[in-house]
Amino acid sequence: MHRLRSGCPWDAEQTHASLVRYLVEETLEVVEAIEDGDDDHLTEELGDLLLQVVFHAEIAAETGRFDIEDVAGRIADKLVARHPYVFSGTQVPSDLIGSWERAKAVEKDRASALDGIPERLSALTRAHKVLVRARSHGIDPAHLGLTASAVGAEGLGDEFLRLVARAEALGLDPEQEARAALRRLEAGVRDHEGGATPVDTTGPAGT
Repeated sequence: MHRLRSGCPWDAEQTHASLVRYLVEETLEVVEAIEDGDDDHLTEELGDLLLQVVFHAEIAAETGRFDIEDVAGRIADKLVARHPYVFSGTQVPSDLIGSWERAKAVEKDRASALDGIPERLSALTRAHKVLVRARSHGIDPAHLGLTASAVGAEGLGDEFLRLVARAEALGLDPEQEARAALRRLEAGVRDHEGGATPVDTTGPAGT
């Protein structure tokens, strides 16, 4: 990569910002390779994703900000700090996900369970993250007006598709509808954190 930055005009002109779309594309291609179950494909796509990490580190190293060793060091330190039951001989926590989220909250000085969740996530992915964070902070989704239905895991994907079909039939954008409901859910989490009576997250149509 060091040689490419000095010898290839295209590589030389790239910046962190210009590479964002490639980072997103390569990440999605890794997901597709995993879903395909093809090891050769996955090996190739993981290499392409790793290239993006190396590329960004090289750009930063050129101005002395950080390099690939710093990137590797940060993740190694983070994994050790967040796994004391592996590296320090402490007891394995009963709630591994919650323990991880609480450790992050302390480490990053987060005031809310919602802090640090990327805004650009799809509504479905963000909603899942919000619920995981809320539960890890002791907020039961049932207290936010959300209860799991009796649908088993096997039929869950079909339920999502039926909701999309329902939105399409009504002339609605399912992503926008989900985001509107998600905003109500996030308001309920913040109200719960502040000790207020949680708002009704179900909305007027029971969504």
